[in-house]
Amino acid sequence: MLRGTITALVTPMTSDGAVDYNSLNDLVEFQINSGIIGLVVLGSTGESATLNNEEKMKIIDYIIGINSQRVKIVVGINYANTADATKFAKNLNNNNGVDYVMVLTPYYVKPTQEGLYNHFASVAQISSKPIILYNVPSRTGCDLKDDTILSLVSKYSNIVGLKDATGDISRCCYLTRHRPSHLMLYSGDDATAMGFMLCGGDGVISVVSNLVPQQMVQIGNFAISGDKVNAISENHKIIDLYDSMFIETNPIPIKWALYYKGIINTPTLRLPLTTLNQKYWEQIKQTVNKCSS
Repeated sequence: MLRGTITALVTPMTSDGAVDYNSLNDLVEFQINSGIIGLVVLGSTGESATLNNEEKMKIIDYIIGINSQRVKIVVGINYANTADATKFAKNLNNNNGVDYVMVLTPYYVKPTQEGLYNHFASVAQISSKPIILYNVPSRTGCDLKDDTILSLVSKYSNIVGLKDATGDISRCCYLTRHRPSHLMLYSGDDATAMGFMLCGGDGVISVVSNLVPQQMVQIGNFAISGDKVNAISENHKIIDLYDSMFIETNPIPIKWALYYKGIINTPTLRLPLTTLNQKYWEQIKQTVNKCSS
C-alpha cells in the first residue's frame, strides 16, 4: 500500500527546451531526501504531452537510476487514444524500476462512460504494473464517474488506486464508503488535499511538493493519521502557495518558483506553454519566501 505524499514531478528543461538532466538529478534527490514516498514521472506537471516517446523512456530510465529503489516510481500514461496508451503500458511491463502506472482519462475526444471503462479495461488487460486511474476533468474535458471507477476496480484487481483531481471531497467520502479494501485514494488537488485525507483519503499526488516537499509530507502524515489539529496548523503555513502555484496553467508557476529558489536551472517550458508572466513575479516571490522560510 502506497500511503502518504507523492510528488508530481516537473521535467526541468534547458533554455533551448531540451531536458535538463542535471536539474532533474538535483530535483529528484531533493524530493527523496525530504521524505516523499513516491514520484510521478511524466504526468501533467511533467509536461508529458510535449515529450516524444524516446524522450519519455530516457527520462524514466534516468530517474530509475537515480532513485535506486529508494521511493516508488509512478509513470504517467497520458494519451488521447487507447491504442497508444496500451502500447506504452506494454513497453513498461519489463521495466523493473517502474512500480506503478498512472493512466489519464483520454483528453479532447470526450468519451462516454462506456468508452472510459473500455479504455482503462484495455490498459488493465495489458499492464503487468499496478494501475492508478487519473481523473482530472478540468484538463481533459471528461469526468470518470464514481460508479465507473467502482466497476473497473471490481473487475480488474491490478487497478489499485485513483488520483482524484476534481477537488470535490464529497466524492472521496462516497468512494471511501463503497471502495474495496485494495483501492487507494489520492488527492490530485493541493488546495483540498488535507480535507481529502482527513476524510479517509490515502495520500496526495502534489504539485506544490516539488517546492516544499517536507511540509507536504508533514501535512499528509498528520491528516492520514487523523491528527486534525496539527494537519491544519501545518497546512496554514503554506496555504498561500495553493493559489499562487495555479495563478497560470500548471506547471508554469511551479517551474518559475523552483527556478527562483535555485532548485532548477531555468523556468523553461515547451510551447504552447510559456514562462510565467512578469506581472506575477513579485507575487510569487513574496509567497514562496513566506512559505518556504
